[in-house]
Amino acid sequence: MKLICIGRNYTAHIEELANERPEEPVVFIKPDSAILPKEQDFYIPEFSNDVHYEVEVLVKIKKVGKHINEQFAHNYYDEIGLGIDFTARDLQAKLKEKGLPWEKAKGFDGAAVVGNWVHKSNFKDLNELNFSLIKNGKEVQKSNTSLMLWRIDELISYISMFFTLKKGDIIFTGTPSGVGRIVANDYLTGVLEGQTIFTVKIK
Repeated sequence: MKLICIGRNYTAHIEELANERPEEPVVFIKPDSAILPKEQDFYIPEFSNDVHYEVEVLVKIKKVGKHINEQFAHNYYDEIGLGIDFTARDLQAKLKEKGLPWEKAKGFDGAAVVGNWVHKSNFKDLNELNFSLIKNGKEVQKSNTSLMLWRIDELISYISMFFTLKKGDIIFTGTPSGVGRIVANDYLTGVLEGQTIFTVKIK
């Protein structure tokens, strides 16, 4: 099982980090060891002083696929979720400055929160999903999947050109604007279409 992540998929987030708008999806992978175990607190790693939250809509792949045509991509998943792509922003900046891979800043232990899964039939339109992240009772990220540069089925088709998708793989579809730093004792709640999908305590 692998975690396939999409970077720079919301224009406002691209702008807030002063990144260049990509011509095609930015793809990177987190190892499965990055998944934060259920009911476990997130501990800020010693190697970073600037870990950021990034809330994202998730998709769980249900069967093997390669070179998937976009019009058939909906057949490869049933479940939608919400999670966090924790990012050691200070470490990432150093790596990007040197032209090095991001994995140490994105794929460390616990860097991937995977919330509860909801069957896609519970949603009217996957391209119109409202989601948000609440930090200590205050909404810090809020968006809708209609604002994605590349939507779910487009992403599945694109990713499958390079990587065989397997049952249980999880796609992180990108974060909107509003990312920010976490500190000890923060409490994060992820909400998808009015439903609480995850909660995380920061230590």
